[in-house]
Formats: sequence, structure tokens, C-alpha cells
Amino acid sequence: MSTDVVLDTPLVEMRDITITFGSVRALDGVSLRLFPGEVHSLMGENGAGKSTLIKALTGVYPIDSGTVVIDGTEHEFGTPSAAQAAGISTVYQEVNLLPNLTVAENMLLGREPRRLPGRLLGAIGGIDRRAMNRRAKTTLDRLGLDIEPSSTVGDHPIAVQQLVAIARAVDVDARVLILDEPTSSLDKDEVETLYAVIERLRADGTSIVFVSHFLDQIYRISDRMTILRNGRLVEERLVADTPQLTLVELMIGREIDTLRELDSRDPVVVSPDATPVVEVLGIGRKGALEATDLRLHAGQIVGVAGLLGSGRTELARLLGGADRADSGSVEVHSMRSRIRNPRQAADRRIALTSEDRKADGVVGDLTVADNMMLALQAKRGWLRPIPRSTRNKLVQEYITTLDIRPADPNTLMRNLSGGNQQKVLLARWLVTEPELLILDEPTRGIDIGAKAQIQTLVADLAARGMSVVFISAELEEILRLSDRIVVMRDHRKIDERINDGVSVGDVLATIAAGVRTEEPASHTPSTLDRTVAS
Repeated sequence: MSTDVVLDTPLVEMRDITITFGSVRALDGVSLRLFPGEVHSLMGENGAGKSTLIKALTGVYPIDSGTVVIDGTEHEFGTPSAAQAAGISTVYQEVNLLPNLTVAENMLLGREPRRLPGRLLGAIGGIDRRAMNRRAKTTLDRLGLDIEPSSTVGDHPIAVQQLVAIARAVDVDARVLILDEPTSSLDKDEVETLYAVIERLRADGTSIVFVSHFLDQIYRISDRMTILRNGRLVEERLVADTPQLTLVELMIGREIDTLRELDSRDPVVVSPDATPVVEVLGIGRKGALEATDLRLHAGQIVGVAGLLGSGRTELARLLGGADRADSGSVEVHSMRSRIRNPRQAADRRIALTSEDRKADGVVGDLTVADNMMLALQAKRGWLRPIPRSTRNKLVQEYITTLDIRPADPNTLMRNLSGGNQQKVLLARWLVTEPELLILDEPTRGIDIGAKAQIQTLVADLAARGMSVVFISAELEEILRLSDRIVVMRDHRKIDERINDGVSVGDVLATIAAGVRTEEPASHTPSTLDRTVAS
């Protein structure tokens, strides 16, 4: 985080902004200050008003009352192009590029340099491609990006496409750059590259609005933050003066006691002679996962930790039948079982929620109710439709239990926030009454309030006897929820231990070493051995 930002005169100041949609007041007198050369994080739960405030600044939404002042001059943006002309650009989470065009063509689309005045050539051509590539390269070099301007955008991974989108925004002389969840699809190294780009822009005096659900990223890159809750301004604070616990309290308030209770949970230790719900022996898949043993007991949460590509998701997909194992065996209640697809897994009361809810879970054009009933209907067979009374009762029960918003079962799935979509996907499998629930990144990309609700739900399910496999890239979540921790690296299990006194540092040290680390002093070898064996 930079400590050199001088808070003098704001480059942009939004004063008492109010926006109303029908009877709903989305923003209620919210103010925001952006200074040159700073990274400013906009914080709040889904529905807090972050997106609405961004759209007010960028001309997407008209403002009912309040003012936007840039360099001391009041502005009223009627369109996004008007905001862009004033130096305000946005890069959204979903990259909006044309994959069949080159990097340079995407960066200068609509602003292509021409050999002769465009008035003479009209729409018949005349684009100076050499000049276009040179200009694109100049901007890419300014950002420290080694990307070939003439290469096709669709040939690049999503991380590079994200950087091209930022370069396009910078090329229009953006003085304010809004980055909306820019790291949600990036791995650790790619995030570091983005950090380097942000640092260059900050050094050039660009004001950056950074929106992210990852608190470690907020504290790594941001100077100040504005915190919103329920469409209202809570506080503007320096990041360096705001402990994470304080930030969480300001953002969600009502959930902080819940998180403290989860942090204080004692691990559930299972008797060595207890029969597991599911036991896998040497399960593996060539190129995806080395032979792995795992015992999953009723009422116990097994957390799976590891870096991206460590084999976490591959393990989940084999357990849930999404991929077929080519070695090992699976026993359900001590009986050998064949699980070659999700249908067979569901028949054995095993449920898997995928890490990619958009690709593998959400059916955006169906309603909440339809999405929720898909797994149960598939399990029954399509020739045995679920009775309407049963369907309505189950849907309403889980909307209430999981606090799904809006509570209208006829809402289209695509219109829900990420956190509420995730709750619907959880409900989809809970209605099938699974004995083993495998959750692969169930809280990725959702706000802190929804995370707390889902974590509480997982703990409650285990307390009622369900066996849970919980996979997350956030080690704090793993440590908060898990009774046992499995550590993965290089597509194999390298450690398994009871979660009693284990720290983030312990897990990271195990991952770094690639071998088993010493157990915390609070454990005796016999306890550890019994736990792993069980």
C-alpha cells in the first residue's frame, strides 16, 4: 500500500448522491472523494450500493439529487461516453472485448488512426495499422505489459485479456480508472502482474477505484476506503488505520458475532472405530490426481487446502462423480460403490457444488424455483414430476432457511447476486438430503455477509450429522470451519491433520515444503495418528 498519497484537493467529489428506483432508495445521500494518485476501495456487501454508485459516476444511472464535481467543476453525465470524455473509465469483472480482433484493434476501437482524414475515406477503410500498433505498444509499454499488439485477443488467457481491457481504458487518457472485481478470475501470479500495473498508474497520478471481495487484496493495494451499507455511507477511512475486524464490523455488523462463534468451534474428533459415510482408497485419475485415501465421517467437516492447481478441485470432482476415476475404489457405508457420474453419486446421497457456478450450476433463464428443483427432479427421473405442493413447500422452506433474496421463487436466476445464486445452488442439493456434501469454493466472489451466512449453514449441517468436504482458497475459512484439514500440492495429498491450534502459517509452511510438517504442540502423536487413521 502506498503511503505517499497527499490528500489535498479531490480530483473527483461526489456529494450527497441519491438514486431511487421506484419505491426503493438505492443510494441515500452518499458521498465519495477520489484523490490523484491513490487507490480507493469501495467496500460493502452485495446490495450495499457499490455498483449503483459506480454507475452514477460513469453516467449509466441518472442522479436524482446530489452533485459530481471534477477538478472543481460540477458535471452531469447523461451517458457513459460523456463520463469517459471527462476522463472516467471502467473495467468490469466480465471482460468486454472482441475476441476475433487484435489487441490493438480492441484498444483503439472507434479511435483508429487513419492514413487520410476519415471524412475523405468514410467507412471504406484507410486505417493505419502500423500507427495503430505503435500507439497500442506505447500504452502497453507504459503499463509494463509485454503483449504483442497484433496478436488476437481470443488467443490470450483471461488474465491477459483483463490487462488489455485496462490498457484500452488508459489509452483514452483516463484520469479515474474503476476496476470492478478485476482479480476474480486471476491466479496469484496474475494478480501480482495487475498490482504492478496499478502501481504504475498510481505513480502517473491516476485515481483508481478498486472493488474486490478479497480483503487481503484491499489491504495490499489500497490507500483509502469508502464503506457503504444498505445504500448509505458508513465511513471513509485510511486503510492503514483500519484493522480487518473493524472493517468487517463496519460492513456487516450483524454477522460479526457469528464469525466469532465459528472461530471458537472445537474440532469434532471421530472415534477410530467409527464407520465413515464415504471412504476412498487410492482414488486417482491420470494427470489430475495421484492415488488418494480419505475417510469422511458423519458430522465432520474436512477442509481441503492448497494452491491453485494443487488437485483440490480434481479431488472434489472424483468424489462427486463429475469425473471418472481410473484407479482406486469408493465405499459408501462400507459397501463398495461405483460412482462414474453425478447421477450415481446422487443415488448414493453424495452431492457436489462446482467451483464454477456460472458454467456448471446456474441456469440463468430459469427461475429460482426451477434451479432449486433440478437435482431432485433429475434424481426422481423426468417421468416422475415433483408434485406441485411438495415443490412449493421445499422452495419456500429453503428460501426462508437460507435467506435467499429476493424471496420471490419466480425471480430469474440471472437477476440474483452471486451470493444468492450460491445459496440457491446449495438448496438445489440440500433438497436431495445428501449424507456427503462436497463444496468447491462455495464463497468465491460473494460478499462478506453472504460468506458468513454460508459458513454458518455449513457448520449447522455438520452439527446435524452431515459429512462435509469444504474446499477454499481462503485459508481463514478452512481454519474457521474444518474439523480436519487435508493439504494438497502437485495433485496429491501431502498432509492431513486435526484442526486444533493449526495456523495459516502452519498450512503455508506445509504447502511450501511439500511434505508433512510438525504437528502443533497441543497434539500428541497418538492423537494425530488416530485422527489421520480415522
